Amino acid sequence: GSAPSPPAPVLTSPLPLQGSRETRCPSYGEGVGEPRFYLLTKDSTETFGFCLHEELGCQGHVIRQIELGGVAQRRGLQDGDRLLQVNGHFVDHMDHVRVVQKIKASGNQVLLAVLDGDSYEAAKSLGRDLSQMLPDDIRPRLCHVARDKSGFGFSVSCPEGKAGSCPVSIPTDGPADRAGVPPGSWLLELNGDSVKSYSHTQLSKKLKQSGNKVTLLVASSAVEEFYRLRGLRVTAALADTSWLPFKVRELHLVKGPAGYGFLLKEDDCSSGGIGQFLWDVDVGLPAEQAGMKEGDRVLAVNGESIEGLDHEQTVHRIRAHEDQVTLLVIDPAGDEFFHSIGLSPLQFFEDNDPASGSCTPSLPSRSGSPALCHVEMGPKGPMSWLMAAANSIEIIQVTPQGRACSLAVL
Repeated sequence: GSAPSPPAPVLTSPLPLQGSRETRCPSYGEGVGEPRFYLLTKDSTETFGFCLHEELGCQGHVIRQIELGGVAQRRGLQDGDRLLQVNGHFVDHMDHVRVVQKIKASGNQVLLAVLDGDSYEAAKSLGRDLSQMLPDDIRPRLCHVARDKSGFGFSVSCPEGKAGSCPVSIPTDGPADRAGVPPGSWLLELNGDSVKSYSHTQLSKKLKQSGNKVTLLVASSAVEEFYRLRGLRVTAALADTSWLPFKVRELHLVKGPAGYGFLLKEDDCSSGGIGQFLWDVDVGLPAEQAGMKEGDRVLAVNGESIEGLDHEQTVHRIRAHEDQVTLLVIDPAGDEFFHSIGLSPLQFFEDNDPASGSCTPSLPSRSGSPALCHVEMGPKGPMSWLMAAANSIEIIQVTPQGRACSLAVL
C-alpha cells in the first residue's frame, strides 16, 4: 500500500509509477535548487512507487504518495517534487493526462528530472523559465545504418589496448551520415551490446558479423559527461530515436455503423511471447482509413500499455469506450528491430502535439515511418448501435498447428 498523501484536492486520477536510482546536483542559488535526475527502472511486476497529481492551489505535476520502503523512496524522490522532464522532454507546460500517458508508455525505464517544491514555487515567483534550468539535449542517439557498396560509412578509431574509447569518424553523405550519426560522436553500443570493454580487434570482428545492417548508440562528449557526472549509465533506453526508420504509430478510430472494421488476433510475436495483432482490415472502414495495416502489433490501448494482458483483457480495453479508441501499434519490421536490441518500442513513442494533449490529424506515411491518423465517424442510422454490437463478437479458432487462437471482430 501507499502512504496517504497530504490533504489536497486531486483533479486527475493519480498515476502509480515504479523506480530505481538518482543523484543530486549542487545548489542553483537565489533560493532555487537545481533539478535532480532519476533513472527509474523496474520489472513488469513492480511499481515505480509514487503517484503523479494535479492539485488545486499547487502548480505543476506533483509527486505524491511515495510508497514506504519502495524503490522511489529509497532512491530519494521527495513528496511535493515537481516533474519537469520525462526522457529528456520538458513537460511542465503539458496537459496532465498527456504527461501521465508519456510516463506509462515509457515501459520499464524512464528518466525523470524533478525540482523540489519550494524551489519550483520560488522559480515561478521569479518568473524564471524552468526549461532553461535543464540541458538542451541530454539524450544519446540510436541510429540504424544500412551498408551500401562503399560500406557502412563510418570508422571507429579506438586505440588498441584502450577499451571503451571509441570516437567515430563520419564521411559526409555516407550511409552513417544519412542514418543520423552526428560528427564528433562516441560509440557506446553496437547492436545492443556495450562496447565499453571492447578492444579495437573485438569491435572490428563485431562489425564484420553484423551483415548489411548495424545499430549504433552514439553520444557527444557533452552528453557522455552529463551522465557520468551524475553516476548514470547511458543506455539505448534513453536514446533519441527520431532517425530510426522504425516508429510506433498512433491510430485514433471512431466507430462507424459497421464497427471499426478490423480483426484482433492473439498470436506468437518475435520476442517469443504472445501478442495481439491486427488482421482482416476492411477496406473503407475506420481502421483502414486510420492507417491500420495487417500484421501491426498492438502495444497500447487508450494510452496504456497492454504488456502482460491476454486477449480477453485487451478486447475489454478496446471496448471500454463505446464509440472510439486510440491504439499504439508497430509494424512487423519495427517489432523485430526493437526486440533485437532488447527494448520496448513504447519507450520511444513521440506524440505530435504533447502540449495541448490532443491528437493532430496527419496523412499516413510510408511503412515504418511516423504516422498519426485521425478518423471521424460518418453518418449513422438508427440501427448503428445494434450493428456495432453485432460486429464485436468474440471468436475462438484453432490454428492449423492445433494451438488455440483468440480472435475478436471489432
